[in-house]
Amino acid sequence: MFPILYHHVCDHIRHRVNYLNFLFLNRLHRLSINLILAAYTQKCHEMVQSKSLMKLALNSGHLIKRYKRFLADVKLPDGTTKTMHCANTGAMTGCATPNDIVWYSTSDNPKRKYANSWEINQTQNNHYICVNTIRANQLVEEALNAGVITGLSDFIELKREVKYGSENSKIDFVLTFPKNNRPEPTKVYVEVKSVTLLQDGQGFFPDAVTLRGQKHLRELTLLAQQGHRAVLLFAVLHSGINSVQAAAHVDPLYAHLLKVAQASGVEVIAYKTFFTEYENGLEFTIKQEISVNIK
Repeated sequence: MFPILYHHVCDHIRHRVNYLNFLFLNRLHRLSINLILAAYTQKCHEMVQSKSLMKLALNSGHLIKRYKRFLADVKLPDGTTKTMHCANTGAMTGCATPNDIVWYSTSDNPKRKYANSWEINQTQNNHYICVNTIRANQLVEEALNAGVITGLSDFIELKREVKYGSENSKIDFVLTFPKNNRPEPTKVYVEVKSVTLLQDGQGFFPDAVTLRGQKHLRELTLLAQQGHRAVLLFAVLHSGINSVQAAAHVDPLYAHLLKVAQASGVEVIAYKTFFTEYENGLEFTIKQEISVNIK
């Protein structure tokens, strides 16, 4: 009797141990899969961000003054003064305060009158602002190609500076998407506006009356009314801005036309740029959608 009972107990223990081992291995397997998936997801995210990353070799000095719209005098660390090109036609309100840090690039083109270009302004509140407006479209294009912009990925063709509309305009980007059971491929018209004006914690566009911006809104509105997909993308190039609003106090007509455009079906979105210093300059990328307040 005892040997039989002993064998039954041993069998029970073996079955119990095997069952516990099974549970342990099953949980370990699931944990491993979850860790692998998490690592893969993180890697994919990093790959997407690296594809939309702009990295510039830059030097820095301190702003003395900006003048004649396209010029700025900058004091270098060695005490000398250098005149630089400023590729920004706007008012640059809050982006050009004397003694701000100027991050500038250097061109090796011998035909340029001024070899240096003002790229980034670092304010005394430690905000980074991309003042070279050419960078806005470059950043947006990289973000589009990397699939960062929600609803504007998986296109099969991207064209820049395409003529359109009734007012002799050019759209920044035209994206072509697959047919997907439609008679013709879908085209999406994307207009980019760079936002750098920060006042009382709120980001605004424009920073000056913009007849060109008003024209673009009329053109986008007409496209939407004709059944085309039209997108106005605010590229926020100021690290301190977390939401965008039409600057009715600066350009009331633009604010009105923005309301009309959205009511007509124009998609209005905003994406923020993030800046990081590295040994030889700055890297920055568009990677986060922020809110647009249309009042």
